Amino acid sequence: MHRPTKSILSLAILALMTGTASADVIKVGVIGTMSGPYALFGANYKMGIDAYVAEHGNKVGNHTVEFIYRDEEGPNPAKSKALAQELIVKDKVQYLAGIYFTPNAMAVAPLLEESKTPLVVLNAATSSIVEKSPYIVRTSFTMWQNTVPAANVAYKNGSRKAAIAVSDYGPGIDAEAAFKKTFETDGGAVVEAIRIPMNTTDFSPIMQRIKAAGADTIFCFLPSGPPTFGFFKAYIDNGLKADGVKLMSTGDIVTEIDLPSIGDSALGVLSTYHYAVSHESPENKQFLASIVKNGGKVEDVAMTGVAAYDGARVIYEMIKATDGKRDPDKAIAAVKGMKWVSPRGPVSIDPDTRHIRQNVYLRTVVKENGKLINKESDTMFADQPDWALSKK
Repeated sequence: MHRPTKSILSLAILALMTGTASADVIKVGVIGTMSGPYALFGANYKMGIDAYVAEHGNKVGNHTVEFIYRDEEGPNPAKSKALAQELIVKDKVQYLAGIYFTPNAMAVAPLLEESKTPLVVLNAATSSIVEKSPYIVRTSFTMWQNTVPAANVAYKNGSRKAAIAVSDYGPGIDAEAAFKKTFETDGGAVVEAIRIPMNTTDFSPIMQRIKAAGADTIFCFLPSGPPTFGFFKAYIDNGLKADGVKLMSTGDIVTEIDLPSIGDSALGVLSTYHYAVSHESPENKQFLASIVKNGGKVEDVAMTGVAAYDGARVIYEMIKATDGKRDPDKAIAAVKGMKWVSPRGPVSIDPDTRHIRQNVYLRTVVKENGKLINKESDTMFADQPDWALSKK
């Protein structure tokens, strides 16, 4: 693929910005994991966007909105950057959305100001992503947002000696920092902290280190999908569950999609997270009904679907505010402080960080009607900011 020079990219965007805002097609490029081991999460981008479009139509005023999908496959910054360049220059998109992995989002960020293209992040969860460009808004979550409540719960439930095990990349490092700082401030001690290479398949040595450290609780973060199965197996096979060592996460290792493959070993695992398919609300029922009506399955729904559904709302608001013109500053300004009720609960876009604020729920894996689910308890952490960036 030819890589456009800066001058070519700038000239292409200048030509686009001189266009009129009469009835036209506003293109949105969506970059996601549409194939490979994380394909179901990319498919959720399309399910969520399709559900929003089905409910609200494909027009904003006189403008037709068209979503164009591209496959980043996995953590591949060079490919994601090339896809973004292609979408901006060749496909002439006015907005970008998606990005599953943090390194991919970081690679795309430098293109945004030059091309005057807002990006709505639908997953990548490292706090610093929104600091890489003023044209980034996030509708997913961050590790700090979900991990601070996890540390609070662990200490409240009696844990005093915790081990931390996280994937060794941006979100994992954020999760480690958030848990350690919060747990130690509460009065607990972190007796082991392990960063796990992304390609790890044998987790037994990690469990042996945790066992030797005498931890009473393991806090872990791994990307949803294949790594979680091996992690759970090692947790069981090395006797930590039998010894009463509790397992906690931010929800990524116990997504509804993965629970059938993990099996009953997930029973009792606590997590603090911002969405469960089992969340009880009229908005979530409507969202799931729209997914099914469009040919999707409830058992395939993941958080990325909700983030995409809400991300489409944000993009529609940007188009409305600019009347279809390429005006990224006005578009971003229009959604700062934006509030609505999502399938996950009440949310807003923090005007200072451009990151979504939302409730975080304490959940337990239980079996209901023969099916494993994350059941939300009465414990809720309301209106959580990204604690790494918030001035609160």
